[in-house]
Amino acid sequence: MIYPENFEQKIEFFKIRQLLEQHCLSPLGKEKVEEMQFSSVFEEIDVQLSQTDEFVHILQEEDSFPSDNFYDVRPVLHRIRVAGSWIDQNALSELLKSMLTITSIVTFFKNDEEKAERYPHLMLLAKEVFVSSEISKKAERIIDEFGQIRDHASPQLSNIRREITSTLNSISRSLNSILRKAQAEGFVDKDITPSMRDGRLVIPVNPAFKRKIKGIVHDESASGKTVYIEPSEVVEANNRIRELESDERREIIRILTEFTDYLRPFLPDLLQSYEFLAQIDFIRAKAKFALQLNALKPNFENRLIIDWVQAVHPLLFFR
Repeated sequence: MIYPENFEQKIEFFKIRQLLEQHCLSPLGKEKVEEMQFSSVFEEIDVQLSQTDEFVHILQEEDSFPSDNFYDVRPVLHRIRVAGSWIDQNALSELLKSMLTITSIVTFFKNDEEKAERYPHLMLLAKEVFVSSEISKKAERIIDEFGQIRDHASPQLSNIRREITSTLNSISRSLNSILRKAQAEGFVDKDITPSMRDGRLVIPVNPAFKRKIKGIVHDESASGKTVYIEPSEVVEANNRIRELESDERREIIRILTEFTDYLRPFLPDLLQSYEFLAQIDFIRAKAKFALQLNALKPNFENRLIIDWVQAVHPLLFFR
């Protein structure tokens, strides 16, 4: 029981929350900041103080603790529970990166006996966390480090992209040939190059010469001094590019759907892993805040006595 009930408002604790949130790496930690409550349970307070104190030492003494890619993909994991749904490309990239971060954090504690002894309360958090190298490997076969779907994510996608590249090269050769001829005849300026309009390769032409090049006018510049013509020689090839791009999108969705079907049975475990990542983000924020204030862990005993020694309200440091 907290007395009085408006104790948090009286001491302006909402401002402490705001300051803590500034040290969080993601919405995961910020959510924990919003959820935290005052406690009068000795064991609970002792554990939380020890976790923060251990993380203060990590920040002071360890350079290898992961602090990148604290992505909150929980909304996506909840959404893809429905059969037939699929994880989108950006979410898959964030899932992979954050899963690798979770694995690195768990490895930091579990693969080093000395660290396990130095940080026992944090080690306990990491002890039962679900990590799966197989999920990460499957994701890495689909998406690269830049968040792009790999060409070899499937044989079909590889074939489609190879044909797109080949067709684009053919279009480019044809356009350059037409362009050189038009430049030689004075229909097009020497410094003009093919450009893209509505996903189709076209040639910029002065309107006075637009009938000199057979093809389809796709656009006109705002000044009216340029029209963009798709020569008739490349119309069919441009249409083929559109077809291939549709095939590419369908194949990517198929790949992502297949991966999501594989991932779905692991969703409960994955959600627990992100609960762990949220806790780490929260504890780290408290440790960063403690260092900002040069705060120390208080000596704490399970007795009905209060003996404040050099205790200062944190907000006084910001006035």
